[in-house]
Amino acid sequence: MGASRMPLSQVLPPLILGTATFNHQYHPDPSRMPYVDIVRRALEHGINAFDTSPYYGPSEILLGQALRLLTPPPPREGYFLITKAGRIKSDEFDYSPAWVRYSVCRSLERLGTRYLDLVYMHDVEFVSAAEVLQAVKELRRLRDQGLIRYVGISGYPVETLASLAEMILRETGEPLDAILSYGNFCLQNTQLGRSDFLQRFQAARVECLLNASMLNMGLLTTRGVDNGPMVSWHPSPPELRKACTKLSQIAQDSGEHLEGVAIRWALEQWARLGKDFGTTAYVGAGPRIGASVMGVTAITELDETWDLWRSVIGPVIGAKDDVALQRSDKIMRLVEDKMWPSLGSWKDHAWESGGETFVNTRVNMGQIPNDEVAERWGLVPSAAAAASKL
Repeated sequence: MGASRMPLSQVLPPLILGTATFNHQYHPDPSRMPYVDIVRRALEHGINAFDTSPYYGPSEILLGQALRLLTPPPPREGYFLITKAGRIKSDEFDYSPAWVRYSVCRSLERLGTRYLDLVYMHDVEFVSAAEVLQAVKELRRLRDQGLIRYVGISGYPVETLASLAEMILRETGEPLDAILSYGNFCLQNTQLGRSDFLQRFQAARVECLLNASMLNMGLLTTRGVDNGPMVSWHPSPPELRKACTKLSQIAQDSGEHLEGVAIRWALEQWARLGKDFGTTAYVGAGPRIGASVMGVTAITELDETWDLWRSVIGPVIGAKDDVALQRSDKIMRLVEDKMWPSLGSWKDHAWESGGETFVNTRVNMGQIPNDEVAERWGLVPSAAAAASKL
């Protein structure tokens, strides 16, 4: 594989293209999205990390196709692949070692790679701490076999992420390489940035803490959740949706678009606030900056986010840019003086995810398909071996 075990903070790109949007939840027909062009443009910009999951419908398959269809094909060491395991459906989870191994092997084939740079256990709040622990141990076994480079967990409730990070260090003596949090560091909800949580992640020796879903899964958009495909599944309560709709008008009254304000604010503030859990990959031996995951459905969105990233990151790493600083100050005042007061009690609201009321419908834990993936990787007896025993 030729991959070293340097700290993740030295190799993780600071801006990651999330491909949850290559999915029916965001697009009526993901196969008709310009997914190849999106991946090509990302690499042209130097955005060379991609986050996916088998739970995101065809996302892994489309991302793998895109990487194979590029000409010339990028060298494998030229991009960073992140996927997940454990979540099968909205109400079905399997964190057993057998399923984790099968899921990773299937991801390797879908993505057309010999190894995965980082694998998270997906949405850990829906299963028990014991299940998370056994799954992380299995990911580490796969890491030791060279199939994975780094291991992490992902989920929504920050309290759950912090407590699991503490537990995994306590039980194994080894900290997590990465934690992916989504929707908890955005205009509406800044819980991930609370000092008490950051102190707990630091005590748990988490190497990298990544922020995803800067638009809170479409909640912070001009269109809003109720006027898009997210309406059927978005977990936000109606009152919160109404409160966020008002933010769009506030942005317009200031000559801005809500999406631009939300992305700019989250990119810059997390680059600063998440620096102790960030990456030096952007500037080599320079200061660490917090890493963020962005999701797009069109090249224009990708270009706009890249432009925002470039405009905010200079001052974060100490570059002198009076125009960028003035723009940053304007956005900060708009957010703090107008948007947060408008949100009122809905500022920092987090809906329930998982917990004791959730019922996992998975019946046969560890039961993997008797398919070509399982056969090729030796996870089930091959047809020839089975026939020889007859």
